[in-house]
Amino acid sequence: MSNTLGILTAIVLALSAFFAWKNKTAYENRIAETQDEKRKLERSTDRFNKAVDDVNTTTKEIEEALAETNRLNGETVTRKDKNQDLTLQVETKTGEVNRNKEKLGEVREMASRMPDQKELANQLRQYRTEFEELGQSITAAEGRLANLTASNNQAQQQSDTIRTRLDTLTAERSLSTLDTRIRSIYPTWGFVTLAAGNNSGVVANSTLNVMRGSEVIGKLLVTAVESSTASASIVPDSLPDDTVLMVGDRVVPATAE
Repeated sequence: MSNTLGILTAIVLALSAFFAWKNKTAYENRIAETQDEKRKLERSTDRFNKAVDDVNTTTKEIEEALAETNRLNGETVTRKDKNQDLTLQVETKTGEVNRNKEKLGEVREMASRMPDQKELANQLRQYRTEFEELGQSITAAEGRLANLTASNNQAQQQSDTIRTRLDTLTAERSLSTLDTRIRSIYPTWGFVTLAAGNNSGVVANSTLNVMRGSEVIGKLLVTAVESSTASASIVPDSLPDDTVLMVGDRVVPATAE
């Protein structure tokens, strides 16, 4: 019985060792296969990455080739435009040359009909003399015209001055340029004399303002005018109650109302 158990035990141990060896061998084989598959995968990955790099390189080269093609096409169009412009310029210049040839022929024909050089030189000297005499005449005429213009302007200014005086005389207004002073005062008779007259633009029957500073303190009515003096009545109620006229007070024309 014990022998039988020993034998069975030995058999079991032998089977266990066999299966263990077999499993170990299978495991080692599996590891070897896995490592081989990894190496194959790494080689495949390397080939794939190289293929991707080649594709990228090829794509870049294609893009560069397309860009170069577009640039060359642009240059071709530009050169065609330039060639057309040059052709047009050549045609234009050719036309100008032909026209100049025709003009040259006309000039030569005219030159063949012109007098000889000595006669032509005499004519030129005569024309130059006449031209100089004409220039002197024009200069003299321009000088006379300038004098007449100045005289006309002066006469126009005098006419404007006379017209202004006539207008003020007709309207019984003293000239706006008048600026004088009270020379003397006669309060009893209610009039004053002025240090300016007709020569300074004082007009009879015109109204004047008596100024003190920038304020009007009274009004005068011109009653008599001489060349360098005038008399004027003090306009009633034009002076404030507390104001008295003084010799030297400034007198100017009253503003038109």
